Amino acid sequence: MRILSGLQPSGRLHIGNFFGMMEPALKLQHEGDAYYFIADYHSLTSVQDGKALRGFVRELAIDFLACGLDPDKCVFFRQSDVPEHCELSWILSTVTPMGLLERCTSYKDKVARGIQASHGLFAYPVLMAADILMYDSDVVPVGKDQKQHVEVTRDIATKMNEIFGAGLFKLPQPRIQESTAVVLGLDGQKMSKSYNNTIPLFEEPGPLKKKIMSIQTDSTPVEAPKAIEGSSILALYKLVASQADYDAMVADHLNGGVGYGDFKKRLLQGVTEYFAPFRARRDEIVADKGYVDKVLAEGAEKARAVARKTLSRVRDAVGLG
Repeated sequence: MRILSGLQPSGRLHIGNFFGMMEPALKLQHEGDAYYFIADYHSLTSVQDGKALRGFVRELAIDFLACGLDPDKCVFFRQSDVPEHCELSWILSTVTPMGLLERCTSYKDKVARGIQASHGLFAYPVLMAADILMYDSDVVPVGKDQKQHVEVTRDIATKMNEIFGAGLFKLPQPRIQESTAVVLGLDGQKMSKSYNNTIPLFEEPGPLKKKIMSIQTDSTPVEAPKAIEGSSILALYKLVASQADYDAMVADHLNGGVGYGDFKKRLLQGVTEYFAPFRARRDEIVADKGYVDKVLAEGAEKARAVARKTLSRVRDAVGLG
């Protein structure tokens, strides 16, 4: 089983990224032939500061490795180190119907949130299709908001197979971990940098406490029972707490007599303890100056070996070889 997933370096990673994409990907690296990449080509639609982008790429690599990505069990690389992605994206774009892209909700959502409308943003699903199809991927672990793009990939692959020969591309399947498909943010919406409602993955203790204590709640008195449905505190606590501790918090919500401040303090402790081992590993990686560059260089070499074979096959099929 070939597994492929990528993560954009568009800012600091948050716990929504971890539970929505990173944790499922980390589990899958032990189940098949995994390829994970830093999607820096994609990030150019929102990050247009070279120094900032280089910093985001490095921080993402460090964070992913700190959380348990094992370069001996997967291929981990920077997308821009494999320029074949761009050539394949162009080839795929020549058969991609405009209507297919016009139906993609992600483009509309991003423009509505103030991201500049550009060809790159509009054609994002075609580059994503190239990312996936380049490695003959069987499984693509994604968040629920990216499921449509995997479906677009399947549609493009099907069209390429119809035009240039059956079997040119595999049809990949999305893998969504439903329990964490949407991680709630500080305001009850989906956790997203766009909404400024995130809890950074490796936030310092002071700012972390401030963010968690700022989680929006209602005005229910301490002595009264608290609503369970739609509770950001409970939803986040479930991700980091033991089942017994989570059940205890649910009971305290239902019984009353405990205030939201106490619940937030428990959540703060849960988040701190859950990510403590990753934080320690991160410190080790940062101290080893050449480690990240070595991992990404070796990953790029392995990825390019596969990408060249795929592109050679495609170029031959379409008449460029």
